[in-house]
Amino acid sequence: MRFLIIGAGFSGIVAAHQLSNAGHSCTVVDRRSHLAGNAHDSHDKAGVLIHNYGPHYFRTNSQRILDYLSKFTEWREVDYTIKSYTEDRYWSFPINLNTFEELIGKPATTAQFQTYLEENRLDIPAPKNSEEAILSQVGPRLYELFFEGYTLKQWKRHPRELDPSVCNRIPIRTNRDDRYLSETFQALPAAGYTRLIENILADSPNVSLHLNTDFTEARARFPHDHLIFTGAIDEYFDRCFGALPYRSLRFENESFTAQELVSREAISGKKGFWQPAMQVNYPGKDIPFTRIVEIKHATGQQIDASTIVREFPKDWSPGEEPYYPVPAPDAAAAYRKYAELAAGEIDTTFIGRLATYRYYNMDQVTGMALATSEKLIKRFN
Repeated sequence: MRFLIIGAGFSGIVAAHQLSNAGHSCTVVDRRSHLAGNAHDSHDKAGVLIHNYGPHYFRTNSQRILDYLSKFTEWREVDYTIKSYTEDRYWSFPINLNTFEELIGKPATTAQFQTYLEENRLDIPAPKNSEEAILSQVGPRLYELFFEGYTLKQWKRHPRELDPSVCNRIPIRTNRDDRYLSETFQALPAAGYTRLIENILADSPNVSLHLNTDFTEARARFPHDHLIFTGAIDEYFDRCFGALPYRSLRFENESFTAQELVSREAISGKKGFWQPAMQVNYPGKDIPFTRIVEIKHATGQQIDASTIVREFPKDWSPGEEPYYPVPAPDAAAAYRKYAELAAGEIDTTFIGRLATYRYYNMDQVTGMALATSEKLIKRFN
């Protein structure tokens, strides 16, 4: 079979790898000039390895997915830690016992924190949105301190308009575990995501790659028996029901030499860094960006420089990069119209975050590509 695969990120390359090793011919195209999709990383002018489309924190509970990807990369295991800067100070985040001590200004026990939560959280047995999800766990003070403003900026919607899953992605703990994520395996590819994708592609026989090639051109140019689409599903159907809602991003990078970073040591707490953690959230409504990322904290790169990236959420319009499907009831209803059309496309398979309009993590996308490939191999072999 001849497969045309639209998109050279995790979804597309993993599918190409599996299908090509099963004896099929695959043509992979991407409209951008590089591999790895939004996980693409590269060295900037200062020599710092950065994540070009925002930070990508790999984590998984799946041994199968870990075993698969480990064939193509060594790992640098990382406990991702972040801070939140609001009310003129840095806070431990996600919320944990350290955060509670910072809130009350003195040492505390887990039991004392649990008592505080019981006294302050609202009685909402079945939260219907993100506001209710957090209020039911921590109460108004911590919700307003860390979640409300950040969510409003990120999604341009109030938390009460968004699915509970949006804010529930962030764990809330009563111990001192300050890791951003809870999965059993947390790491970065030792040589970066782009190298990982390159290694998967190098192990894929009979695959041709064409960058700087859009979907319309590829569909007409490359003969194929089956198409795998990883782009925005409404784009596939020429937005016949109108554009689905997405959020986009704008990035501002700023690099610093080792000498310039000296003056930041009192703030960062260690030599060679600008801020005290890999990521610092800025939930304040008066600050236009949502976070500053200094990924060198996680990569462990040894270099006399560092780069910070300020991340500004923005409205999306056709022609811009769609980063996030909007996790809200009205958006889900709009997507269902396209999903019904997609179900009738027997010669096209839709996988990935944008093609299924779901807020998936990288391991979930990888798992989807592996499972879908298995089904296609059974179907066509």
